[in-house]
Amino acid sequence: MTNEKQRSIPFLYKLIIAILVFSAMFVFSMIMGAADISLRDVLQALFSDAKGEKISIIREIRLPREVAAIVVGAALSVSGAIMQGITRNPLADPGLLGLTAGANAALAIVIAFVPSANYFGITIACFIGAAVGTLMVFGIGMMKKGGFSPLRIVLAGAAISAFLFGIAEGIGITFKISKNVSMWTAGGMVGTSWGQLKIIVPFILIGLLVSLFLSRQLTILSLNEEVAVGLGQKTSQIKGILFIAIILLAGASVALIGNMAFIGLMVPHVVRAIVGTDYRYIIPMSAISGATFMLFADTLGRTMNAPFETPVAAIVATLGLPFFLVIVRRGGKAFS
Repeated sequence: MTNEKQRSIPFLYKLIIAILVFSAMFVFSMIMGAADISLRDVLQALFSDAKGEKISIIREIRLPREVAAIVVGAALSVSGAIMQGITRNPLADPGLLGLTAGANAALAIVIAFVPSANYFGITIACFIGAAVGTLMVFGIGMMKKGGFSPLRIVLAGAAISAFLFGIAEGIGITFKISKNVSMWTAGGMVGTSWGQLKIIVPFILIGLLVSLFLSRQLTILSLNEEVAVGLGQKTSQIKGILFIAIILLAGASVALIGNMAFIGLMVPHVVRAIVGTDYRYIIPMSAISGATFMLFADTLGRTMNAPFETPVAAIVATLGLPFFLVIVRRGGKAFS
């Protein structure tokens, strides 16, 4: 029944609906908040040279924050979709498989040992940390035959994540920089600046473009690697490039807003229920849906207890943990 519904509505219509929902959520997120801002103020800030206190709030505080939510939501959702496709593991997620923990540990090391490092240097460190975390998880997961077992990968991810988070905490306590590390890794868009976005956004755009370019090959890999080899695909090279894309997406996200688990797990599952199993459709829809979800989570965090903020990471975890348990209970399928 679900497959029939998926085929009955063309993907273009679904994409248009997703873009409209995203656009409405963006406008809503720009209006809502502790400051009293109207739709007219938002339009003036975006499309005119008008000046004023509200205009400045929109341009310098709210707009960069929502842009950060958009790019991070898209990056984490797409990286989760790629990981699930490559490993054929429905529980794969950057936050669960060592990427964000590795980036977090690298960030703590840089803050402790290279305090003069600029934002670009910290970003590069996060990429390296994400790569190391990934290699550790998959290295342990492949120590035995059949290493890409979903259960084994998840267990390895949990162990390595705990180890790397422990390293970050230990460094923070030893060098008395726990507050600085926590400010980076709390999981939120508070204080995002245009300067940070100028460094981070290009990396995320490269990761998204690579993902779109290899989406057809990823579809074949996600179904059967033997078939991919039979069709002449260079599976090792494709996997290597896709892992680089994952590291760019997840590492940039941690450098910008810190730890944010479950988005890469939830969004691809919901998207597959809407568009099917073709990654030519899953990748763009995951990007738009992830951006919409992050806008929603950030807006909720700003408004549910205004003028105080509720951590976005807490909101995402509150929604994500039950979703994770549902997927585990249903054998890797969130929807049937």
